[in-house]
Amino acid sequence: MLLGIETAAGLVGVALADADGPLAGVWLRGDRRHAETLAPAVEHVLAQAGVSLADVDAIAVDVGPGLFTGLRVGVATAQGLAAGLGLGVVEVTSVDVLAQEVYDGGWEGPVAALVDARRQEVFVASYEGPGVQTEGPSRQSPEALAGKLAGAPGTLLVGTGAHRYAALFRGAGLRVAAIREPSPRVLVSIAAGRLAAGAAPVPPASVRPVYLREADARINWVQR
Repeated sequence: MLLGIETAAGLVGVALADADGPLAGVWLRGDRRHAETLAPAVEHVLAQAGVSLADVDAIAVDVGPGLFTGLRVGVATAQGLAAGLGLGVVEVTSVDVLAQEVYDGGWEGPVAALVDARRQEVFVASYEGPGVQTEGPSRQSPEALAGKLAGAPGTLLVGTGAHRYAALFRGAGLRVAAIREPSPRVLVSIAAGRLAAGAAPVPPASVRPVYLREADARINWVQR
């Protein structure tokens, strides 16, 4: 039994899966209220599936890149649950989740998974197939990325970053997929597949968010 926590972007998502696949899940609009929303979402999903935390064997969490507050809340919650239950944690990146959903939908070409980093930047990673990352994740300007990807017009863009700058990317001849937010269902599916393949969960204290940039509050303080 695997409990997945997704808070890397604007939505709060929780999903539960067993060896046969996802059992239950919920998405809620976070709007910077991830801390208030996440615990009730976990309780709701467990109730949907008719199980308790004692039935969970591992915790999966999106470690980013993504929004600083959401990642901090999601990772801290995963660490707290795992430590309290004596479980390990499976780390999954937001860009892996975004790309995998595109491939699950039948896409066979290259993918660029983009998360809106704000401050006129995106977090991006490139893929040439399911689970085959060729570059990233890194932080780039949308303009530089559009210029780079214009030379590879077969690349499909996905994620909140792709949608925020969709006009720019489409102007460069690039396609933007409909998917915006990382899916908790895909998150737990990836984590379950890794566990089935023999990957070991990490201790809760070893989990680290992939920020790729300091928090906006820290940046603003330094600039002042």
